[in-house]
Amino acid sequence: MALSDQSQNPLLGKWETQHEIAPFNVIYDEHFRPALEIACSKALIEVEEIIKNRNEPTFENTIEALLSTGQLLDRIVSTFYTIAGAHTNKKRDELLLVFSSKLSDHNTNIYSNTELFDRIDRVVETKHLNGLDQEQDRVLKLVHRNFVRSGAALKGRNKTRFQDISKQLAVIGTKFSQNLLSDERDWFMELKRETLELLPSFLVEALKQAGQERGINDPVLTLSRSLITPFLQFCPDRELRKIAYIAWIKRGANGGARDNVKLAQQTLKLRAEMAKLLGFESYSHYKLDTEMAASPENVENLLKKVWGPARVVAIRDEALLTAMMRDDGVNDTLKGWDWRFYAERRRLKEYDLDEESVKPFFQLDNLINAKFKCASKLFSLEFSPLEIPLYHEDCRAWTVSRKGKSIAVFIGDYFSRPSKRSGAWCSAMRSQAKFPNEQIPIVINVCNFSRLDNTVLSFEDARTLFHEFGHALHQILSDVTYDIISGTSVARDFVELPSQLFEHWLEVPEVLKEFAIHCKTGKTLPEEMLYSILEASTFDMGFQTTEYLASAFVDLYLHLEETPVDILERQDQILHQLKVPKAIGMRHSVPHFAHVFSGSGYASGYYSYMWSEVMDADAFAAFEEAKDPFDPVVAKSLEKNILAAGGSEEPAILYKRFRGRLPDPSAMIKARGLN
Repeated sequence: MALSDQSQNPLLGKWETQHEIAPFNVIYDEHFRPALEIACSKALIEVEEIIKNRNEPTFENTIEALLSTGQLLDRIVSTFYTIAGAHTNKKRDELLLVFSSKLSDHNTNIYSNTELFDRIDRVVETKHLNGLDQEQDRVLKLVHRNFVRSGAALKGRNKTRFQDISKQLAVIGTKFSQNLLSDERDWFMELKRETLELLPSFLVEALKQAGQERGINDPVLTLSRSLITPFLQFCPDRELRKIAYIAWIKRGANGGARDNVKLAQQTLKLRAEMAKLLGFESYSHYKLDTEMAASPENVENLLKKVWGPARVVAIRDEALLTAMMRDDGVNDTLKGWDWRFYAERRRLKEYDLDEESVKPFFQLDNLINAKFKCASKLFSLEFSPLEIPLYHEDCRAWTVSRKGKSIAVFIGDYFSRPSKRSGAWCSAMRSQAKFPNEQIPIVINVCNFSRLDNTVLSFEDARTLFHEFGHALHQILSDVTYDIISGTSVARDFVELPSQLFEHWLEVPEVLKEFAIHCKTGKTLPEEMLYSILEASTFDMGFQTTEYLASAFVDLYLHLEETPVDILERQDQILHQLKVPKAIGMRHSVPHFAHVFSGSGYASGYYSYMWSEVMDADAFAAFEEAKDPFDPVVAKSLEKNILAAGGSEEPAILYKRFRGRLPDPSAMIKARGLN
């Protein structure tokens, strides 16, 4: 049997499944490589047909024709990367390198095609003759801009060099991600009974589960964030906390074949050269040219505006935690492995919040129902379980409908496992579009929660659940013609607005009263605990803001300056100049800064979470001003102007339509309790 045979390879045939979802139960690793080769060839033939057209270039015969190409390839790529990110194996790791290299070559073939670019240029020159509507005009601008930023206008050696850099970056980014996953997957620490007896029961159960996943009978600590964070919060053994913390921050920095420091150094050099080839002063100038922020100066101004108040609060908190540590008889400076432990004690003292008492109220299934209920009340959505084969037994699917019409498929993959990369994310296996065919989106949320009976989450985990679903709603409610502007296809510093905004509904009292149900007693969250949780929402915000900003500054400066000889030394210099408390450090140090070095998505763009937070604080205030977190008028405006609009217009225009003005950072600073 030839796997490349369209009749035998399920990736190449028509998918006779509900909503044409990938038939995961009949797709095997051996299918991907031949399917990729065939799909790339088919896409290039489709592009060649556009070039052969001797008629005057128009939006229809050039831009729409181009957007119609590569549909088979898109389907194969989205299916592969969905699996490779959430359920990898040795073969898929190998395929990741094959895909990154092949797709880089494929994109180069398209974006370096002079005849194709000349046609696009001609459409831009004559667009006044085409009678384009607003959405088409926006699409034309984006297509042309994408080609220019991909080196299409370069000539000769510069063009060849740009292509070479693009290919190198694709391979390096994949390798960076694989190194990080390998470090996270391989490290674990077996724990003695006397240590386990001092930990909360929910954590002990999660540690047992982690051991079972690795074929070990005893509980083990792994580098999953859902285990490391509570371990650092609750383990009274300072030496064990130190071992765990150092293993956590040294991911990607252990040398040898997995040396991410070297890869990050190469990445910075190549990005800087790429930007200069395109006429930009730095990679940061190149990257921010298309964002809301527009320039490195604007980003730096925002970060500095928040840094001062955040550091003041962090220094104050550091003194309080140091005093608590000294009371324990530890005559030392507060370290990174101490902060969370003493912060948790302080939280218990000041707010009477014991996480072991709080977590049983936040059951995963109840919280899934809670986010669905919020989406239903805001946007009249309905969620019905969908029984279909998916890539892992942990996955669950729902059909999303409105007024009896299916408008999306939503998939949730919530549990941590060794085959899944760390973190949480949202992606679209298929985006909403009306051209060339009408299609509903297939959206997936991936998280890394510990899998236990009556799975319970920390409040921060619950926030993550709502955050990723905010991204999903951006995809689900998209209502545009072309998928190039569909859903989350927006500026990077705008894309986090819907996700961070949706987090607010987790703190709505009526939501907590209905869905925060104790997993054993069935009792609702006590009112005094509810208000303690809400009052504590800004607790330890000095730490959270400072560690985030430290990473954002490092990301910005490394992409703004000449590439340093020693990247870690320059990182330390930046932290020293900012006077970052050593017990806090960075949320993501360079060797494990996947946002920035596993791909270019957040490169010189990690600031975007805060840029979006400036908007989300102001956006939720619109519901507060209406005195109803589910106000139908505000919700309708939010859907129409933000969620449904995708990238159909510049973000600033869309936001001003929703709110009537652009927001001020002071609202965000106040919301974080830093004023």
